[in-house]
Amino acid sequence: MRAFTVDHYGKTGNDLQAADVPQPAMGERDVLVEVHAAGVNVLDAKVRNGEFKLILPYRLPLILGNDVAGVVVQVGALVRKYKVGDEVYARPDKDRIGTFAEFIAIHEDDLAVKPKRLTMTEAASVPLVGLTAWQALIEIADLKKGQKVFIHAGSGGVGTFAIQLAKHLGATVATTTSAGNIHLVTRLGADVVIDYRKDDFETVLHDYDVVINSLDNATLMKSLHVLKPGGKLISISGPPDPDFAREIGQPWILRPVMWVLSRRIRKAAKRRGITYSFLFMRASGDQLDEIGSLIDSGIIRPVMDRVFPFEATNEAMAYVEKGRTRGKVVIKVK
Repeated sequence: MRAFTVDHYGKTGNDLQAADVPQPAMGERDVLVEVHAAGVNVLDAKVRNGEFKLILPYRLPLILGNDVAGVVVQVGALVRKYKVGDEVYARPDKDRIGTFAEFIAIHEDDLAVKPKRLTMTEAASVPLVGLTAWQALIEIADLKKGQKVFIHAGSGGVGTFAIQLAKHLGATVATTTSAGNIHLVTRLGADVVIDYRKDDFETVLHDYDVVINSLDNATLMKSLHVLKPGGKLISISGPPDPDFAREIGQPWILRPVMWVLSRRIRKAAKRRGITYSFLFMRASGDQLDEIGSLIDSGIIRPVMDRVFPFEATNEAMAYVEKGRTRGKVVIKVK
C-alpha cells in the first residue's frame, strides 16, 4: 500500500517520504480500515520533528497521521462491533498511528460509526480535535452550565470544536482570534472575542473558571491571571506534568523530568489556588459515539479549511504548520 512515512526526526527540510509498505498486521480485535480521508494536525508536525520522542518512542520509519475516516474491509476474529462495509472514523491509539496511508488497522474500541451528516473528508477532521475538546471540557474541567471558559485560538481546529461544545454545555465562552475570524468564532457561539493583535486578553478577562491553552509557555503563564481561585488551567501544548507520565505508563525515571518541565507553571498555579493539567488526548470510540450524536443532531458541526489530495500530503503539513488555519485541514486518500 502507499503511505507517507517519517524516516528520521528533524524540523528543517524533513519532508515525509512517499513509500510502498506492507498492509498493517491484524490482531484478533482489530479492524482493517480502508482510508478515505485523514486529518492533518499540528501534532503530526511535532511527532515528525521529534518533539515527543522522549515520551512516544516510535520506531522509524513511521507512518504519520492521527485522524481517519474510511470503510471497514476486514475484521479480526473477536471483533463484534463492526462488519465489512461499515463507515467509521477514529483517532487511533497513540502507539498505533498511521492514517497517512491507504489502510490502517485499529482496535475496535477506538473506532466509532461515522456521523451520517458528514462526508468522509468532514468526518476525518473530527476525531483528534473532538476528543481533545471533550476530554478537556468534560473530563478534566467538568464544565457546568453558567461557568466561564476561555479558549485560546478559537479559529483553529481544537478551538472551533471546543467553542461549540462549551456552548452546548451552557458555558459563557471567551476566545482569541484575528480580526478576519471574529465573525467565524461568533457564529460558533463565542460570547467574548478578543483580537489578539490589538488587545491583551490578560487585561480584558477576569474570574474565569477554566482556560484551555494551546499556545506557548508565555501565554500559558499569562492565562493564570484570568482565572479565579479554584479555577482550572488545562494545556494541550505542554509542559507535560508527572500525572501525564503515570497515565501513559512511562518508566519512573521520566517522572522527575516531567516534574522539572512543569515545575514553574505548577508552582505559579498553586500560589493562585489554581489547578494545572496537561492533556494529551487519548483514543476513545465511546466518546466519538457521543460526539457523533451531537453532530448528527446539528449541535456541533466541523469547520473545514482546505482539502488536499493524498499526493500533496507534505503541502498539507506545511500549510498546517503556518498556524493560520480556520478549522481543520484534511487529505483525501480515496
